[in-house]
Amino acid sequence: MNRLFVRFLLGITIVASVRWAARYLDYMITPPKATQQLHGSWNKRAIDTAISLLKDGYVVLRMGNSTQSRMLANINRQDQRFSHCGVVLVEGGYPYVYHSIGGEDNPDARLRRDSASHFFSAASNSALGIVKYDLMAANLDTLRKIVHAIYHHQPRFDTHFDLNTTDKLYCTEFVRSVLLTAAGDTTYIPTSMAMGRKYVGTDNLYLNKHAALVWQVKFK
Repeated sequence: MNRLFVRFLLGITIVASVRWAARYLDYMITPPKATQQLHGSWNKRAIDTAISLLKDGYVVLRMGNSTQSRMLANINRQDQRFSHCGVVLVEGGYPYVYHSIGGEDNPDARLRRDSASHFFSAASNSALGIVKYDLMAANLDTLRKIVHAIYHHQPRFDTHFDLNTTDKLYCTEFVRSVLLTAAGDTTYIPTSMAMGRKYVGTDNLYLNKHAALVWQVKFK
């Protein structure tokens, strides 16, 4: 990750470090095998339920288990439940998630198209959510076209987290760009400010008048 942005993240998250450090201890405890099996079954049902709800144009959210995910979630000004996001398109009767991600999970840092089950995996995530928008059918047609057009160009993940560039996109920037274009409204999704820098947090995607967080779950 870009060093300047690491300092940016640390500057924002220092006031919340005690809170998330305490929560992190929960993930250091490994339950007994029988409990793990019960949790695995419960988590699978939760994922199956989430997948059954997905429609074109929905945005999906997840909270990763890594320290970097927790840092990213803590740049959110109002709600720190989620660290990553993607846009859903139902193709061949199944929902796929288009999302921009870097790091070890995506070495070439290109925009990805993953099955919903892969995106929601409980193995590397602790929570997920689903967001719907007040988009009309015509807006959704535009959304499909813009997602496919961006995916065709395979932009890399923006390690500088810079909203002023368009050749590279970070996760929330990609989602916001798609929604602004689909809605035909440059104010459709708001931005946040911290340390003199404008950015898009995952909470910006659903804490606004056009969106509704319709489903969420925390994995066991």
